[in-house]
Amino acid sequence: MQLKGKAWKFGDDISTDHIAPGRLFHLRSNLPEMAKHVLEDADPAFASSMQKGDFVVAGKNFGLGSSREHAPTIIKLAGVNAVLAKSFARIFFRNAINIGLLLVECDTDKINAGDELDVDVKAGVVHNLTQKMDIPVAPLPDVMIKILNEGGLMAHIKKHGGFDLV
Repeated sequence: MQLKGKAWKFGDDISTDHIAPGRLFHLRSNLPEMAKHVLEDADPAFASSMQKGDFVVAGKNFGLGSSREHAPTIIKLAGVNAVLAKSFARIFFRNAINIGLLLVECDTDKINAGDELDVDVKAGVVHNLTQKMDIPVAPLPDVMIKILNEGGLMAHIKKHGGFDLV
């Protein structure tokens, strides 16, 4: 799994309310429409300006707050390749893997807004092509890569008729 795209930089403590604003709760049955507003409370230009394949890059504790599954789902529906952050709220992390959104924990201090990134999940490295530097990440376990490649946990279970984590 190797992904390329542009970095959109956010700070620490980006909550599920920043990602999926509560005022748009009425769109919860129309997630593609809700995805048009993803992260607009953290950066009003993001949803309308990001390109499919771009990366969300943040600081610590990304996804804190409610256990709203809508948050990782609309990030994925918006076309974000992956979210890179120093750390993730645990329930957000689990929800993201369940729906097939790649999350990468790494030191994001050396990534600036607009930097072109190449994320090599298997090798465990983020290549910052703009700054010509590599940022190591802990490689994901093969089973997690398998689940992500199959579109998330539910897609994995449907494909295999249960868990096939070998």
